[in-house]
Amino acid sequence: MIKIQVLGTGCPKCKKMAEVAEDAALEMGVEYELEKVTDLNQIMSFGVMMTPALVVDGEVKVAGKVPSAEIIKDMLSS
Repeated sequence: MIKIQVLGTGCPKCKKMAEVAEDAALEMGVEYELEKVTDLNQIMSFGVMMTPALVVDGEVKVAGKVPSAEIIKDMLSS
């Protein structure tokens, strides 16, 4: 199972990141758990200074922008 975390305070870009990440995981047909991390202290514990950010299995994959579903699929498969 892949653990996907979306780091962000709930802004429109953060919501879009969660939506695109979930769509990508569903299209791939993988088992996943999606967690939205909104606590600033938790976000900073990942070393992230810009949101939204995407974390896959504990590794920060992207921060400060919302990548396409295709790019997220690559992140989920690596």
